[in-house]
Amino acid sequence: MTTPAALSFVPVDLETIASFEGRVVIFAEPGVALDQSARKVNRLCRDAVQRLVDSAAFGKLDEGAACDLAYPAGLAATAVQVVRLGRRSVGDVARQAGVAIGAAMTDAPVLVLAAGLRGAGDVALGAVLRAYDYTDQKTDAKKATGAITVQVAKPDEFAEEAGRVNARAEGVFFTRDLVNAPANVLTTTEFAARLEGLRDLGVEVDVLDEAELEKLGMRTLLAVGVGSESPSKVVVMQWKGGDDAAPFALIGKGVVFDTGGISMKPAAGMEDMTMDMGGAGVVAGVMKTLALRKAKANIVGVVGLVENMPDGRAQRPGDVVVSMKGDTVEVINTDAEGRLVLCDIMWYAQERFNPTGMVDLATLTGAIIIGLGHENAGVFSNDDALCEGFLKAAKAEGEGAWRMTLGKAYAKQLKSRIADVKNVGGRPAGSITAAEFLHRFVKDGTPWIHLDIAGVASTSEDSRYAAKGASGWGVLALDRMIADRFEG
Repeated sequence: MTTPAALSFVPVDLETIASFEGRVVIFAEPGVALDQSARKVNRLCRDAVQRLVDSAAFGKLDEGAACDLAYPAGLAATAVQVVRLGRRSVGDVARQAGVAIGAAMTDAPVLVLAAGLRGAGDVALGAVLRAYDYTDQKTDAKKATGAITVQVAKPDEFAEEAGRVNARAEGVFFTRDLVNAPANVLTTTEFAARLEGLRDLGVEVDVLDEAELEKLGMRTLLAVGVGSESPSKVVVMQWKGGDDAAPFALIGKGVVFDTGGISMKPAAGMEDMTMDMGGAGVVAGVMKTLALRKAKANIVGVVGLVENMPDGRAQRPGDVVVSMKGDTVEVINTDAEGRLVLCDIMWYAQERFNPTGMVDLATLTGAIIIGLGHENAGVFSNDDALCEGFLKAAKAEGEGAWRMTLGKAYAKQLKSRIADVKNVGGRPAGSITAAEFLHRFVKDGTPWIHLDIAGVASTSEDSRYAAKGASGWGVLALDRMIADRFEG
């Protein structure tokens, strides 16, 4: 598993700069005097820093972007990275400065001269998140990412910051590792085993096998995985950090590989369907973060782990299956399998835990990518207060999210001639009808959000905090929402 770069906040010590072997990072603004640390570096570099900051090229940089001075005279460092960032900058722009630092990191250590920089914690988080590199399947993988040392004026004020950054990065990296893993490695059994590892952090973990799922009546979930040699499983994770109040529930779609089943997908791009367990991956990452930071909240995570394969036993278009709720579902398209997984585990979570609210996450529809691209997840909700709380958290964390509509007119598209409901409603408003399918499995009075993360879970280009591949989108936003909503 990928381990975040070691992070520490230390007092300012200008005398260590000249002999530091690795990368040195300073911050500057055009037309603004250099701070004390940058002035020291500038003197050692014989005015090269000031010349760069005064240049037209540096003036054209976006805030948070950076330039390198390679192998600078007067320093042992391999490079001085000059980041354009104001001293009072915080939040997303400071994190993007950290992203620039992380993107340039190798196995060499990094010294960040952040004395007087208000957003030093945000810079550190951005750097740690962006330094991720998935190398589990490479035989010539590089060494571990170098340590990040941040010099700050008042290190006592950052005493807990390194722990918070590490907890969140560990959760994001857990999600990314799961989503990046190939399907022959991350089988349903291996996925469940990795989640069982959260017991070491104090998370209660139960793994339900197919016999137990059959007894519970999770027939729509089981129908998805019946054509696979990998056994279907449901994993229940409980973090009990609050009082005796009912928990909040996180629900994740965990289709470890999706061929489309009998409604087979085209061959081109099918290799990307290793990421179809992205919703379950995010739930896992959030649970790890909560445990590492000892969150004072009660949260339950429920994920359905299946593989959707064509086989002589696989479900067919036209089959009718019965959900745990008792509703009958006509399967029009076996490639609309995620909602069949989610509807059973959503109902299970409500029946067993009576949660105060529920968020489900799934790489559910291609339609949401057509609508929102790869910049925003689709957000559907029956509760304005819960939805606004999530959107506020997502905005604060720089994770794109856009609220979409729901409505009875869309639900009518799911009307079946022979069953209670169809699993698809045609091409128009495909992401909305998928959300409306799930909506019928939300009990009256249960605040609920459905997050369609098909466009943001894994991308072919760099995302905000990651290189191309798994992004870990949603871990930061959900962690913040839980902190804001349940921890005060």
